[in-house]
Amino acid sequence: MTSSVPCVSDLSGRTGGALVTGGSGGIGAAICEMLAQRGCSVAFTYRTNSEAAEAVAASVREAGVDAHIGNPALEDPDELRAFADEAADRLDGLHTVVSAAGPHVPQMYLSQTDPDLFARQIDADVVGAFNLTVAVLPHLRAVGGNIVYVTTAATTVFPKRDALSSIPKGAVESLMRAVAVEEGRFGVRANCVGPGMLEDGMAARLMADGDLDDRALEVARTNIPLGRFGKAVDIAEAACFLASDAANYISGQKLDIDGAFTI
Repeated sequence: MTSSVPCVSDLSGRTGGALVTGGSGGIGAAICEMLAQRGCSVAFTYRTNSEAAEAVAASVREAGVDAHIGNPALEDPDELRAFADEAADRLDGLHTVVSAAGPHVPQMYLSQTDPDLFARQIDADVVGAFNLTVAVLPHLRAVGGNIVYVTTAATTVFPKRDALSSIPKGAVESLMRAVAVEEGRFGVRANCVGPGMLEDGMAARLMADGDLDDRALEVARTNIPLGRFGKAVDIAEAACFLASDAANYISGQKLDIDGAFTI
């Protein structure tokens, strides 16, 4: 006998839609597409790759829901607030927000990191996530919505030469905890997803740039109990789970998606 109970990961019954930053990137695109497959209209941002953004928007629309794109500077609070308000008007509100934007992060030792490069990374990751949070909170408060921050498993187990990623992402995880504690009274949930090594997304760019050679990749794979790298869709599954009613009592948590690497 087939159960008539709806799937708790289905988002089609909710009023409003989702806003995703970094929707043209590997992880962001996978999240946008999975949200759409679960019945959720999606507004998303991109930085420079308008062609990739249009392709993601087309994929979202093929799922039968609305897509809205824009390229506000995440470091500019006014631009980001205007886009969030525009997205809420277009989608009849926002129940889910996913912070998945992030520039390419080169692998280097902390001692070799230029202070200006570090400052730019803080602006892109931490200031961008903060501006996003402030921009969307009024909309999330209105419906008891949720926000998911994509960070990194490297804040749990620190690998060498990853300071440009893990230090700012650690600050974003502190931001998540602040939101969970302070906004819970409005019914707003906040959580993080921490990607490990992936075949696509930023890891793929590191491989292409030679920051991770074959030897380093083999060492990394050996250190993962599952013995393989993940995929962007694995991160999307986790983000969509945390956004769903299946996770309606989960807040202030970080879920590492890393093949047990951080154990």
